[in-house]
Amino acid sequence: MTGATSGRRAGPRAFLLSSDGWPYLLVPFIPLAIVLDLAGVSAVAIFFASALGVIPTAALMGRATEELAARSGPGVGGLLNVTFGNAPELIIALFALEKGLHEVVKASLTGSVIGNILLVLGMSMFVGGLGREKQEFNRVAAGAQSSMLLLAAVALVMPAIFEGINGSGLPSPGAERVAYDGDVEHLSLVVALVLIASYGAGLVFSLKTHRSLFNPPHEPDEEEAQPWSVRRSVGALALAGVAVAVMSEILVGSISEAATSIGLTEFFVGAIVVATVGNAAEHWVAVLVAHKNKMDLSVNIAIGSSAQIALFVAPVLVLVSFVLGPGPMPLVFNGFELGAFLLAVLIANHVTAEGESTWFEGVQLLCVYAVVALAFAFA
Repeated sequence: MTGATSGRRAGPRAFLLSSDGWPYLLVPFIPLAIVLDLAGVSAVAIFFASALGVIPTAALMGRATEELAARSGPGVGGLLNVTFGNAPELIIALFALEKGLHEVVKASLTGSVIGNILLVLGMSMFVGGLGREKQEFNRVAAGAQSSMLLLAAVALVMPAIFEGINGSGLPSPGAERVAYDGDVEHLSLVVALVLIASYGAGLVFSLKTHRSLFNPPHEPDEEEAQPWSVRRSVGALALAGVAVAVMSEILVGSISEAATSIGLTEFFVGAIVVATVGNAAEHWVAVLVAHKNKMDLSVNIAIGSSAQIALFVAPVLVLVSFVLGPGPMPLVFNGFELGAFLLAVLIANHVTAEGESTWFEGVQLLCVYAVVALAFAFA
């Protein structure tokens, strides 16, 4: 057997060297990042230490949610994983929001959506498809979540169109914070409320009225039964949440100076680096369960996480920005973000239409992500 089960039976050293255990080798970066931050050393060193420190905390968060998911089936399990997996992203964004780094926040949101659809789903399809002719998943459930992303695309594009026509135009990729007029701020507030309401309706649809579609009766495999109790899983989530909050604050505090020193724009760091690190937990679990041929859970994590970011996390940050930070954050994205977001949503609807995947589809998604990342690097 593979994964966590084999890791637990093989002993501590073998577990640390296994596919489940290697993130915990990065635990020393947590105290190292704290020491470097207190010592006021190079922002680049602080940034990389804190970014690496987020990974083991995210892995612990992902492991705990997988333990809980093992008792609840792919639908509820996927929701648990993306909710706790997006916690680091939300925490990082809140710290950036407080510092007024609105464009960094929006870049990280865009990067999270395209990262889940292109990078995570692509890697999951590639790894899961190796040695298999194809993998199958619930086409209808995945299609429903992809349709929610279409709604999010419309809602996130309209404020940008409004600002492009009636305002000062779209922000540039290198901007840190842009001054907008009250109209687009109020429009974004109303759109945020609509998106949250839609996300709530989606939860009722998937967890109550159509539960059998998204979360069919689940019988845990006794051979792969997870040994963690609910109390231990919740305790691990709480511990990981505290650790990732500390790492996130240090990470955000070093972004501006580190990006300048490295020669990268804050836009690229926010969209690619911060988004990838902030979602490390769900990235890890999605690929792991795909390797175990549990593509329903993997697709639910990848597509469901993107939907949660677009329909819940982004609107919540808009609402919070009215009371936290220097001013409101409108849902006005730059041209690169809008293009990447729309293309990713179209791809999500395409790849989920058939209800099956191969390793070659995974390679194609990874290639698209590479092209987008390169475009962001040159922006």
